Amino acid sequence: MKILVVHATAGAGHKKAAEAIFNGLKAKGGFDARLVDALDYTNPVFKKSYPGVYSFLVTCLPWAWGFLFGALDIPWIQPLVRGVRRLYNGFNAQSLQKFLIQEQFDCIITTQFLSAEVSAYLKREGKIKSKIICVVTDFDVHRIWVNRGIDVYTGACEYTKDKLIALGVSPQKIFTTGIPTDVKFSTQPDIVALKKKLGLQDGLLTVLIATGSFGMGPVAELMEQLSNYQLLIVCGHNRELYERLKPQAKKNAHVLGLVDNMDELMAVSNVMVTKPGGLSISEALVKKLPMLFFSAIPGQETNNINVLSTYEVVSQTQSSLPQISQTIHEWHSNPKDLEALRQRMKELSKPNAVADIIALI
Repeated sequence: MKILVVHATAGAGHKKAAEAIFNGLKAKGGFDARLVDALDYTNPVFKKSYPGVYSFLVTCLPWAWGFLFGALDIPWIQPLVRGVRRLYNGFNAQSLQKFLIQEQFDCIITTQFLSAEVSAYLKREGKIKSKIICVVTDFDVHRIWVNRGIDVYTGACEYTKDKLIALGVSPQKIFTTGIPTDVKFSTQPDIVALKKKLGLQDGLLTVLIATGSFGMGPVAELMEQLSNYQLLIVCGHNRELYERLKPQAKKNAHVLGLVDNMDELMAVSNVMVTKPGGLSISEALVKKLPMLFFSAIPGQETNNINVLSTYEVVSQTQSSLPQISQTIHEWHSNPKDLEALRQRMKELSKPNAVADIIALI
C-alpha cells in the first residue's frame, strides 16, 4: 500500500506528528510510505514566507495573529475564506497538486491544514482517489481544518470530537486517537541512570522549562524565579537566547539549545513549564508530567489551555511568573496533590495514538 505522510513546517508540532506516524509505519512494515513537507512542493517565495510570516506574527505581533486566527474562524465569512484559500493554495501549491495527482497514493495522512485543503480539493474534483486522514494537532479545532473530501479526522480527545461535530463533520468520520507522539515517549527508562547520564543531581525537584521551537517567553525571569530548583532550560532554535542565558546559569541550571531527547528530559523532570503547543502537551500527557504554561500564542495555544482546563489538568488561564513559582512550591510541599493531578492526566493520555491512526488505514 502506497502511503503519503505530509506536513508543513510552520512551528515544530505538525512535523513531529508526521514523523511519529511515519516512523510507526516503518516499524510496522508492509507499507510503501513517504514523508513529505508540503512546502517543498510550493513556489520558492511561498516556501520561505509561509513559516517566516507565521514566526514573525507569533513572536513579534501575537495580538495580530490572535485577531487573524479569530477572524478566519467566523462562521458567516467561511464561503469567502474557502474561496480565497482555494485560489491562494491553488496558485502557490501547483507542484503539490501535480505531485499528488501523479503519485496517486492509496492513503494520504496530513498533519497540517494546507495539505489537507489541497488533497481534499483534488479528491472532490475526482483527480485523486486517495483515502485522506486528517490528523488535527491541537485540542481545539479551527474551521480551517475542516474540508469536504476528507475521509477521516483524528482528534486529541472527546472535546475535539464534539467540536468537529459542531463544525459539521459526521461523527462516523471522527476518531479520538489522540495526537501522535513518538514511541520513545512511552518508554520507562531507568531514572537514576538517566539523571547520571544528563549530569543531574538525584533527590532535587527538577523543572523543565520548554520555550517551544521559536524559543519564546520570559525565560531569564523564569530561571531567576525558579532558581531554588534544578532546572532544564530548552531554548529551541533561539540561539541568541541560549548564548544570553548560558553565562547566567547557576549550578543547578542546565541551559540547552535545540534538543532531540525531549523524552529523556521529560522523564527526569517533576514539572514542566512550557508553551501550550498541541504536541508538547501530548508528549507531557504520555509522560504524566504536570504542566504550567506561559506566553501562549493567542488562538490555538490559548484554546488548548481552555480545553485542558475542562479536564481539570491545568488552571483556566496562563500563570504569572510568581504564580508559577508558588504553584510549584505548593506541589513540592503536597506530593499527594501532584499525584492526584497525574491520575487525572491519564484520561487525556493517548500513548497508542500512532498505532491507532495506522489502524485507520
